[in-house]
Amino acid sequence: MANIKSQIKRNRQNEKARQRNKTVRSELQTRTKKVLNAAQNGEETAESLKAAIRRIDTAATKGVLHKNTAARKKSRLIKQVRRLESAEQA
Repeated sequence: MANIKSQIKRNRQNEKARQRNKTVRSELQTRTKKVLNAAQNGEETAESLKAAIRRIDTAATKGVLHKNTAARKKSRLIKQVRRLESAEQA
């Protein structure tokens, strides 16, 4: 445990930020899972995909994700959804 006053405050700040980031990341996982489940079941994915991408962009803007990480996640998600949708049609 820290004895220095500034470090004690920094620890409190870090914990608050960790909790905020945790909820954002959890929501990203939930929305991503929702899109992939919809694609597997042959349901309409446009709205849920749009919502997931919007959340990824917001996380990048807020600093929860790095901008390149956000771009990679969006790219991979779209790629996966397209692959699942084409498998359903074939």
